[in-house]
Amino acid sequence: MTTSNEPILLRADHDGVVTLTLHRPTQFNALSTELLTELQTELEKVGADRTARVLVIAGAGKAFCAGHDLKQMRANHDKAYMQQLFKQCGRVMTLLTELPQPVIARVHGVATAAGCQLVASCDLAVAADVAKFAVSGINVGLFCSTPAVALARNMGRKPALEMLLTGEFIDAAEAQRRGLVNRVVPAEQLDAAVKLLTDSICAKSADAIAMGKQLFYRQIEMGLAGAYQLAAETMACNMMTKDAVAGIDGFMNKRKA
Repeated sequence: MTTSNEPILLRADHDGVVTLTLHRPTQFNALSTELLTELQTELEKVGADRTARVLVIAGAGKAFCAGHDLKQMRANHDKAYMQQLFKQCGRVMTLLTELPQPVIARVHGVATAAGCQLVASCDLAVAADVAKFAVSGINVGLFCSTPAVALARNMGRKPALEMLLTGEFIDAAEAQRRGLVNRVVPAEQLDAAVKLLTDSICAKSADAIAMGKQLFYRQIEMGLAGAYQLAAETMACNMMTKDAVAGIDGFMNKRKA
């Protein structure tokens, strides 16, 4: 349970980039119910903010996120509490994919269990070369069922199941090979690498990105025919936007849109 008067979630806005920093450093940014509640509230605000172009999720202290707050869970050892906790966590993870803005995980340290799930639930992830990843619940008799949902949608079945069944850590380079993160850089270059992505995204059409992100996640869960039908409708709608008209006209006339 949170006892400090310090904020457990920090928000910073700069040139269209919103950064939400998990701020429970002494607890390795464990996802308490309070932190999940604040995170959900801020995500909903970001989603409604037309000036926000990209969201970055970061962590304070040594770790990115150590997963759920086990002390809090043990202090509330009740099935109804557990059901509500995991339902809340699932809503937060799903909300990341539902936001119109791309979400980037800035992973500077360890990401375990629900912390690894958080990385997998973000649209993109940039990791420092010293970062490590695991879904280690199995080591204490708890299969990481909810993280499995996000992992299975990021990497192949066998690599995902290997992590889930063994609880073993993988390093950042292996996480990149398995598709959990996009880029791995030296720790001192992490912010610069994140900025390269945010700058690139902010230079693009916000409407096209929002439409495209929504299409991407919806079509993944569909059959091939339905996916193409939805994609065709999305492209037709996208072609009608002012940004697309201006961009295509600019391309055809050999000038910058």
